Amino acid sequence: MTLALLGIAIVVLLMLRVPVAFAFLGPSLVYMLVDGRSAGMAMRQVAEAAQSFPLLAVPLFILLGSLANHAGLADRIFRFALALFASIRGNLGYVTVGTSVGFSWMSGSAVADAAALGKVQIPAMLKNGYDRRFATGISATSSLIAPIMPPSIPAVIYAGLAAASTGALFAAAVIPAVLIALGLCVVVWVLVRRQPNIRRGRFDVQELRASTKGVLLPILTPVIILGGILAGLFTPTEAAAVSVVYVILISLIQRSLSWRGFITALRETVLTTGAIMIIVASAALLGYILARERLPQMLTELLFEITENPVVFLLLIAGLMLILGTVIDSTAILVLVVPILLPIALEYGIDPINLGVVLILSLMIGLLTPPVGTVLFMTAAVSNTRVGEVFRGILPFLIPAIVVTLLAILLPDLILFLPGVLGL
Repeated sequence: MTLALLGIAIVVLLMLRVPVAFAFLGPSLVYMLVDGRSAGMAMRQVAEAAQSFPLLAVPLFILLGSLANHAGLADRIFRFALALFASIRGNLGYVTVGTSVGFSWMSGSAVADAAALGKVQIPAMLKNGYDRRFATGISATSSLIAPIMPPSIPAVIYAGLAAASTGALFAAAVIPAVLIALGLCVVVWVLVRRQPNIRRGRFDVQELRASTKGVLLPILTPVIILGGILAGLFTPTEAAAVSVVYVILISLIQRSLSWRGFITALRETVLTTGAIMIIVASAALLGYILARERLPQMLTELLFEITENPVVFLLLIAGLMLILGTVIDSTAILVLVVPILLPIALEYGIDPINLGVVLILSLMIGLLTPPVGTVLFMTAAVSNTRVGEVFRGILPFLIPAIVVTLLAILLPDLILFLPGVLGL
């Protein structure tokens, strides 16, 4: 009954559009007081949740993505990809996917990707005869690559919560991200055949040479991040710090980052980090309460009554994450469910790295679906398009993401292959 009342209070607050952090924090504080526990103990739980060294990488990766955006690195990657695929039919569809892959090595956030690249990608496609649904759909869906491909912010948060190797999780996410990108290219190939008004460009060697100069230095950023981590030179937090310094240096060399842009990037980082950390802290208090009420044990018993098959368990979890991801911030969900689901997954013999990839993939799909898909609304805003029309454009592009999520569930060796090869 206590858990039911707590859940009802949270749902009501969320329906009233109360911010997620406060929707979690308010009922949790009431529970603590009614249970005879002091507010000081509650605040100690909240404060301790934010005191995590792995989570220190979160603001640094956010700053990295923001600096890359304000330094125009996304525009340079887009220009290079456009010059490379200029003469291919449907080139802007492939360029959109390629640009998202390139920018994902510096972004780590689907919303940042959708905001930064959507403003460039969608107008370019509309100008060249692409259907509006196609343009918004491929731009929105390709942004999901950012929180999957390293440096994934959800992966950093999961690794901190699960006491798992961030490097192993980064490595495990590479193959799913690449498969999603390839799947999106297949969907683009199919759909552009139905759009006779699409105009293609002409291959220009001079433009390719000029655009290549602009991306030679930025393209080394993922080498620093993933290469440094996998080679054992840096921890993820140190790799994030080194990458920030590197992006600042190349921005100074290329004179692409103004003082105003630098200050704006710092401001965006502070605001985004503050929002994430207050969610982490409030969800941690709620997680403490749920653990105290023995919810993990009750769920374990219930799930084992339903099935003893780990594949069925992961399918159930993926479906749940897809639903929750449409209405609650992915950070809050991870902080809330990982301490509950991880012990259950271990009982099923599921590798924590595989569980993390499945959770992240499922939650990211939720960013594109109503009623509160964040990327869905961001794409609608930057393209000045109705949300319903954007969602209809997204539907065919969701197929690769769903297929890859199923592969992560059915073929765990596919996910664990790269970490195993690298000895992580």
